[in-house]
This record gives sequence, C-alpha cells and structure tokens, in this order.
Amino acid sequence: MATCHLLFSDLIIANTYYQNIKIKNTSGWHKNILDWQTSPIDLSFLNQHEQPAGKHGFLKAKGDQLMFDDGTLAKFWGTNITSYTLFHTPKDIVKSQAKRLSALGFNLVRLHHHDSPWVNPNIFGNEKLDTTKIIDENSIEKIDWWIKCLKDEGIYIWLDLHVDRSVKAGDGITGFDEIRNGQASVGIKGYNYVNQSIQNTMRDFNAAYLNHTNKYTNTKYIDEPAVAAVLITNENDMTHHYGNALLPDKEVPYHSKIFMSKAEAFANKNGLSINKVTRTWEHGPSKLFLNNLEHQFNQDMIRHLRELGLKIPIATTNTWGGNPLSSLPALTGGDLIDVHAYQNDGALKKSPFTESNLTHWISAAQVIDKPISVTEWNAEPFPTADRHTLPLYLASQASLQGWDAMLQYAYAQEPLTNQGSPSNWNAYNDPSLLATMPAAALMYRRGDIKSAKFTYVLDLGKDVLFNQSITADNSVFIRTASEMSKLVIAMPLVPELAWLKKSNTPSDAKIFSDQNKSLLKVGATEISSDTNELKHNWDIGYLSINTPNSQGATGEIGGKKFNMKDITFTINTPINASVIVQSLNENPINKSQEILISLAANSVTEAIGKMPFLSEPTVGNLTIKAPAGLKLYKNVAGQKKVSMPIKYQDGRYIIVVGKELQSYWLTLAN
Repeated sequence: MATCHLLFSDLIIANTYYQNIKIKNTSGWHKNILDWQTSPIDLSFLNQHEQPAGKHGFLKAKGDQLMFDDGTLAKFWGTNITSYTLFHTPKDIVKSQAKRLSALGFNLVRLHHHDSPWVNPNIFGNEKLDTTKIIDENSIEKIDWWIKCLKDEGIYIWLDLHVDRSVKAGDGITGFDEIRNGQASVGIKGYNYVNQSIQNTMRDFNAAYLNHTNKYTNTKYIDEPAVAAVLITNENDMTHHYGNALLPDKEVPYHSKIFMSKAEAFANKNGLSINKVTRTWEHGPSKLFLNNLEHQFNQDMIRHLRELGLKIPIATTNTWGGNPLSSLPALTGGDLIDVHAYQNDGALKKSPFTESNLTHWISAAQVIDKPISVTEWNAEPFPTADRHTLPLYLASQASLQGWDAMLQYAYAQEPLTNQGSPSNWNAYNDPSLLATMPAAALMYRRGDIKSAKFTYVLDLGKDVLFNQSITADNSVFIRTASEMSKLVIAMPLVPELAWLKKSNTPSDAKIFSDQNKSLLKVGATEISSDTNELKHNWDIGYLSINTPNSQGATGEIGGKKFNMKDITFTINTPINASVIVQSLNENPINKSQEILISLAANSVTEAIGKMPFLSEPTVGNLTIKAPAGLKLYKNVAGQKKVSMPIKYQDGRYIIVVGKELQSYWLTLAN
C-alpha cells in the first residue's frame, strides 16, 4: 500500500493504462483542465479561524471524538505529502502549495516516507552513509519548512515516527547479520517486536525527532500544537502480517529464540497449548499471543513518548491489507484506531449482500469509544475510471459514521516543480480525483450530512473474535449495517489479555452477535441511510446525496434524471460521472447567493506515464432553485473565473453543460 513508490506505480500504469484508454473514444476530451499550481476554487475560508494551526491548543482523544484543549471538536479532511515531495520541493513552491492545499479544503497533512530507504536523501541524509542514527540537518530543515507553511495556512500535521526505515551495520543492531540476508540494510518490521536493540534505536529516533526545534517556528515538534497526532509504526502488525516472520523455520535464530520464549511464557501463564499458540498463521490461541506481544511493544513505546512530554494522540500501527477483526484488540492500546483502505474499480457497483468496498473495511475498525482516523485511502490500480466518486463516497460515509480524520493517499510523492507525472501517489495533478475533492471537504467539514440516528454494535464475544477470521469480505452484517447506520465493534472481556478493556455498549444501541446477519430484505438493490440523506444503489451503481447544503449524485448516473430538494439534473456522460451542488455560505442552496457546482468524470493521459491528462466532459442539464440575480462563472485552469450565459425561470437557474465547457467547476454568485 503506502510502501509503493514511483517505480512501482509506473508498473501499475504500464499494466493497466491502455486497457482503460482503448475501451474509450477520447476525442473531444479536454487537455489540461487542471492547473497544478492553483486551486479551481477557494475553500480557504474553512481554515481562516484556525490560522495559525494550533491556536485551540493540543489535540486529544475524548471518548470516540477528537477535541482540542479549549473544547473545540476536531474534524479533519486531509492528505499525504511524501518522500521526494518533502525533500526536493523548493521553498517558494512549498509555500504556494500549502496555500493551494488550504484552498482545496484540506486541514490535515501527514508527512510520510521521511525515513524510507528508496528516498535519497531521506531524514538520515545520503543513502551511502553506514548508519541511520543521525538525523540530517538539511533534511529536517525541509520538514521544518513544510510544517511552518502548513501551520500558517491553518493546516495541521500528522507525524509518522517509523514508516519503512532500514537499519544498517553502523546502527549496532543485535542479530543484524541474520536478518539482512547479505544486503547493506534491512527493514525492521516484525523484528522490532522482539529485538531490544531495534526498540532502543526507534526510541532514540523518536526522542531526537520530536525534540528537534523547528528552525522557522522556534518550537520543538513535541511542543507544537499544530502537530495533531503521531503514528508509532506504519503497516506493521504482528496479528496478521508479521506474526509468521519470527518462527523457527524463517532462519532468524536470534529473533526466533526470543519469540518462542515469549510464546512459551504466554502459553504457560494462561494454560494454553504452546503448539496452538505458535501456529501464527491460524486463528485460535495464536491471535491472543500475537495481540499481547504487539500490545507490550506498543505500551513500551507509548510510555517512552509520554515521558518525553508528548501530549497529542498516538496511533500504534494500522489495520490494513486484509486485517481481520482479531487485529483490533492490540490497536486499542493507542488513543485512536488508524485505518488504510484501498478500492479497485466499481465501489458503488458492489452489492453489500455479496461484496465489500473500502468503506466497509473502515467501518470494521471502528471500536466503541475510540476515535478513528483513515490516514490512507485511494483507488487502485491507477487509473480507475471512477476514482472521482471516492471523495464524495468517503465524505458521506465518514459523516454518517462519525469518523474523525480522512486522509487521501497521496497528494504528491515527487518534487513539486512542474506538472509532474500521472500516478496513484500524485493527486495534485489528477483532474478526476481533484474534481470532487473540494466538494467532499466542504460537505464533510461543514457537517452537511447528519450523523446516523441509530448505532449497531457487533459484539462477537471472545471465542468468535479470536477463533475466526471475520472481515468486511465475509461479514454481510458489517457491510449492510455500516451503510444504514453507525456501526461499532465491541471488545470482549478476555482473561488472557488483562489489559483489554471490555467495551461499554451504548445504552440505545442495537446489539448483534451474528456477523452473517443481513439487515436488508432479500432482493434489495439499494440502501438508504437512516437519516434519509444518502442512497446507495448498487444495481445501477450510484450514490445520491440530498441535504439542505449539498445535493447531487456520483457513479453510473448517465441517462437517469435526479430530483433533489433544490436541484434536478440529467447527465448523458456514459459510464460514470459526478454532479454535486453546494452552498458556499451558511445558507441552504435555495437561499444562498454563492453556490458551487462540481462536475467530474474520467481522466486518462495520452501516453503511458506522461502528461497531460485528458478529461472526459460531463454533459447534461441542470436546474438549481436559488435567489434571483446570480451570475454563472466557470473556473478555468490557471485563470480567473469566466462569465457564462444562464437562464432563470420560475425561480430556477437552467444550466446546459456541454462538451465545450472545458471545466469541472462552476459557481453561481453575484
């Protein structure tokens, strides 16, 4: 997932790109519909009261919400800045891109792949150095400047402490020779759970990194309220991914000896079979042991961070890449549960009766009384034709479920010096993905969509939770409940895991223990949220949104007429498209004198891995009920708004969207 970088994404493009292009006639599609240096609209007013970021004090977790010291509730719509973007973007462009990020509606940025060995230089400097124990002054100054510029724009920062660091001979790691397999460096994932020298090295970095004083703000990272949260280690769990890496047959005897000793001690203490405890590839007692091992590491790291003086929420690692619910207990040791979720083509076409999509996987990680962050979401493999649907779908479900932080992965991975290359890791130049991103940010951050009226609890109990692999893929209850109402997962009382707190089930919640129970009638083709503001039709493949301030639909909407409270529209774009109409002030659409119209469809490029993008026109008819006297403008790449003709009849604006529009963004304003 996030460990992929540019060369890998190029392979994805090479394998899929022309399959996408060949099935479409791209004549009449628009070039350069998006300017990589400017935002098509300006939502920076959402961050005005946050400038500089941190003015409300430090972030903290309170129950299942995130809140600042002064009592202000926090809700984050974010993205990731990674690797080469961090270290190779000129200072003046960092400043202008921070402004662009704010204009696009983001208020949280995760700084990622700062330590990954394929990034040169990274936080440790040049790759030729024989150690990763020293933070490079030039590299960290680049991060200082990103933090300073983001903070000035009212954008908060998420810091990862460990992403993909590879230790070297000069780091003095015990057992280094057996894990490096003849290489000059080696990753530490999995090994960190049993190797004390690796843990010490991680703690040393955490102390040096967090106690570094930002050259431009004169504030240590650990004392910076604009830093909202930290992650201890990225995509590095024992319970599903790395639990097998330390077994005796893996030819790492030093690490295996420690691992087996801990397993034996756990088995003896709890009267369990050592054979079953060490069958880490199976569910059963092994999942109890692996959760306990992961928890012990987490608590040691958290204790050290708190002793350093860290005040903000800490996430341990993530649920990602198919983690079952049995991975959740260890994650509860942190202050919030973090999720990574990726989606292939056709999220809205997947029937919750039979298939999962990324929103179901996120819902399956929402533990009672724990905030939830999603530091990575995206579509893959690049470029899926419907990726423009995901911002609206994610923002809708996040609003319904009460998720606290949503971060797209990634805004940029390469130096921001030109229009760049097409990639899953470069949203900054992607017209299809950015087309609906501001609309999603506005809808989510403003709270246009109501939280669910009802809460469903999945309480599996100890035996099912640890003895069966329950996921969004095989649980129809998770899939159907999460699109209808709020879904939370209960933690049971587990004698073998004395640290695991039994969940306090909400008194008004509906409790279920059968993961195979569907909440839909047999033969249903659509589901509505219990607020009646969202409707997901998987038979056709669309999502509709109908609130006072945001109205529209996304997905396979071609040829279908939509009637919302204040808008009607028919879109003729084949395959799929998006239309979302929103008030840009506190008034509902029908009383607003400033209205944003966001359109979207597919974007591809003319050649493999090369710009520019070609963007499919969104074609159709749209009417909007709004006050008289407004003018219609289109937002053109790199230019000011361009006035367009419009008709007003019977209290409604009539807009014909044709192929000649060459924009995905329109505004109605005085």
